[in-house]
Amino acid sequence: MRVLFWGTPDFAVKSLKALIESNHQVVGVVTQPDKPRGRGQKIQPTPVKEEALKYNIPVFQPEKIKNNQEFLETVKKLNPDISVVVAYGKILPEEIINIPKYKTINVHASLLPEYRGAAPIQRAIMEGKDKTGVCIMEIIKELDAGDVYACREVEITEDDDIISLHDKLAGEGARLLIEVLDKIEKGEIDKKPQNHEKATYAKPIEKSEGKIDFSRSAKEIFNQIRALKVWPKAYAKFRDEEVKILDAKIVECNVNALPGEIIKADEKEGIVVKAGNGCLLLKLIQFPNSKPITTQDAIRGYKIKVGERFE
Repeated sequence: MRVLFWGTPDFAVKSLKALIESNHQVVGVVTQPDKPRGRGQKIQPTPVKEEALKYNIPVFQPEKIKNNQEFLETVKKLNPDISVVVAYGKILPEEIINIPKYKTINVHASLLPEYRGAAPIQRAIMEGKDKTGVCIMEIIKELDAGDVYACREVEITEDDDIISLHDKLAGEGARLLIEVLDKIEKGEIDKKPQNHEKATYAKPIEKSEGKIDFSRSAKEIFNQIRALKVWPKAYAKFRDEEVKILDAKIVECNVNALPGEIIKADEKEGIVVKAGNGCLLLKLIQFPNSKPITTQDAIRGYKIKVGERFE
């Protein structure tokens, strides 16, 4: 099939690669405009654009797609059999969705109708789920509410964080996408409507959600740390500074201490902090204007002692 691909971040790259290596033809790639990135804030192409250019695939970066007649005509001239959307970043208008023969499908990183919306991977981790998945669905006007072609479950282990789970889901989504496209082309697959009554929503992550409340359970804080490891990063006040906590582990403890109080500061093991229920071994932290360091190094460099407190 002739495929028009819509995507922007790293999550979409694996699906684009799978399409390029498949029997389908990528006739064009639509991605967000280039933006400043990194410390130098230099204008850089999106990850999807970088991948598309390796294969000389035409790339389109419209500032807007709604009420953009010129771009609408461009899509029509490409004559796609189907559009595939993977984390493009904008809502497509119906006039664009309905151009291809097989309309427009989306790779969504949740087991629909659970976690419709912008941050399904982070929300699944933060809420302590032991599984999530990817679904291939048809895009309609309502957000993530279209009929579903196929889903695949992915386990969330204790060792997973936003980075590892993101990569697992991107890979499974790419594989499932090709399977679904092959079946659509052969007329061997049916869509199934979602149960809208069971729908839940994964709202965008806000920066304020990074603030750790140590009166919560160790499990809840652990999930918060690993879900927000990329952005905005979990943090707490320590010595009147905002310290980011990048990696941690739940440990058993039986002590009387205030939430956030350091109950162990061992140069071999690291820093153990009391939570509302349970304790956390902090493994990797970052002080303002500094690089991430292990808590063993933090103990030595910052002379951290038992009895001090994260607030």
